[in-house]
Amino acid sequence: MTVNTFFPTDYQLHLFHEGNFFQSHQLFGAHILKNSDKVYTRFCVWAPNALQVRLAGDFNNWNGEGYELQKVNDDGVWILITDKDLTGKLYKYEIFSQSGERLLKSDPFAFYSEIRPNTASVVYSLKNYEWQDNQWMNRRGKKSLLSEPAIIYEIHLGSWKKKENGDYLTYKELADELIPYILDHGFTHVELLPLVEHPLDASWGYQGTGYFSVTSRYGTPDEFREFVDQLHQHGIGVILDWVPGHFCKDAHGLYRFDGTHIYSYTTESDRENAVWGTANFDLGKGEVQSFLISNALFWIDYFHIDGFRMDAVANIIYWPNASNERRENPFGINFLKKLNSQVHEYDPHFLMIGEDSTEFPNVTTPVSYGGLGFDYKWNMGWMNDMLEYMETPPYGRSHVHSKVTFSFLYAFLENFMLPFSHDEVVHGKKSLLDKMPGDYWEKFAQLRLLLGYMFAHPGKKLLFMGFELGQFSEWKDKEQLDWNLLDYEMHQKLNDFVKFLTKFYKRSKALYELDYLQDGFQWIDANNSQQSIFSFIRKGKKEDDTLVVICNFTGVSYPDYKIGVPKNGEYREIINSDHEEYGGAGFVNKKTILAAEEPFHGLPNSINISIPAFGFQIIRPVKKRKERKGNGKEKVRSHVISRRKG
Repeated sequence: MTVNTFFPTDYQLHLFHEGNFFQSHQLFGAHILKNSDKVYTRFCVWAPNALQVRLAGDFNNWNGEGYELQKVNDDGVWILITDKDLTGKLYKYEIFSQSGERLLKSDPFAFYSEIRPNTASVVYSLKNYEWQDNQWMNRRGKKSLLSEPAIIYEIHLGSWKKKENGDYLTYKELADELIPYILDHGFTHVELLPLVEHPLDASWGYQGTGYFSVTSRYGTPDEFREFVDQLHQHGIGVILDWVPGHFCKDAHGLYRFDGTHIYSYTTESDRENAVWGTANFDLGKGEVQSFLISNALFWIDYFHIDGFRMDAVANIIYWPNASNERRENPFGINFLKKLNSQVHEYDPHFLMIGEDSTEFPNVTTPVSYGGLGFDYKWNMGWMNDMLEYMETPPYGRSHVHSKVTFSFLYAFLENFMLPFSHDEVVHGKKSLLDKMPGDYWEKFAQLRLLLGYMFAHPGKKLLFMGFELGQFSEWKDKEQLDWNLLDYEMHQKLNDFVKFLTKFYKRSKALYELDYLQDGFQWIDANNSQQSIFSFIRKGKKEDDTLVVICNFTGVSYPDYKIGVPKNGEYREIINSDHEEYGGAGFVNKKTILAAEEPFHGLPNSINISIPAFGFQIIRPVKKRKERKGNGKEKVRSHVISRRKG
């Protein structure tokens, strides 16, 4: 083997330029290579319009003289192979533009970066970590989340919890603190706000510079891998917020990388993202497609990430800065199809979740059937409608009744995920608890009602950290959550309700098994706008898994309320958000409820129950099971779900 074998092949370069080199991170960036008993470090970068590229770092006093990169071909790929092991060394590319500028750029393909505010890349190898999550990965490959429960806990690692001196917890410390918390609260997944390297804490990671570099704020790449590994070993999935639409314009990053706009659109109106002050990726350019799709596969391969929540999909589907009419961006649409196809070909069980706020059709339809190919779409319409409904004073909710019912006109057109994300609890929007109108008690009662309704509504669930504490203040990204709230009775009782709700949801197939089929949902009464009471049925694949859900969105209680039910026989209330142990008034149905053969609400039977103010309730038919006795005869006895106490 000679050093020349370390050079890229013509075929690799061809694939990169045409947009089909999906392992480009194995060529570009800094790599430690061995030849016999010698160790080399190879640097490779794409800078097609540069006059010269040199390597500057702490190993040469930041003087690139003598460290010139060689231009491989006329398409602008540069390479340097040094006969040194530069692991752990800091470096940047010193790029001389055609206009005479000298630019110091961090490596777009760097695997590690300096801790901000410093901006150099770090030579780092990702070859040596030994994963221990085989059981998780094998199990993940055998199940489809479509028919499984999913409660996703969205987290900003920098403000979930902090050390006493205000410093961030490390990836190792987060694993120790976070995993028991997730298990105790019954969440199935965590979704992490972007962890690509980013210069500004206040951007929360949404304006990145190092797409292949997990942020060094909390530790090294291997420490992050151990964090993911530990989550997997405890049965917790990991979803990463990912931003392929736009990038920040800091001088050391991708913007004007070689003095020209090689990563972004050349036309200013297409390139400049006025809303965020960022630059939009040129998604029609082959090299950018190779860069971004390689990045997606990189996180899957090297970090065992289970899914992406893709930010700002509307900014990819449509051209930015349109004054009135949305103009479809064919480059963005084709990129999304190509991305989703390649990701699912590489890992069929990887979750692609689109945060799309528009009515663009077939977002979760497979590409082969003409869709964009996402697995899930955030249901932003449901989220906006429900928050507007809940912020309406209870006496006025009868006038906005359709805010609740409207989601069921489209609930089964896509594979939806119901989000109450970080975006809804910042910038003066108030916390979920504080959005609720009324006095102290009414706020808690309505938040329990809203959470119950969310868990009963078709679709997977996502909630931003802090909701389970009942925070009155909105999210403060520079501070940790208000953990002291758990010292107060109502907040602790809300937390207990959340724990019970998540655990009940996970053991109730009717609430998730047929999430995306009309067969899994049936209205009982969608038209009671005068009392703002909604009732419906959720169904599983088995007939015995039927649940009846009642939601009362006003502060009026009803001691004898009649609703239709599908079956005759006995019913038992198994959830009531007004239970005293959750902070309610205790207006519950303790006794077995007997259905009468009296048709009501278009159903063959009916029951009369007590309905509390701002109450969320689930009742179910009392199940029967056969119990074999010693004489060989069988007796049928009642079997009901017992309530968990405390």
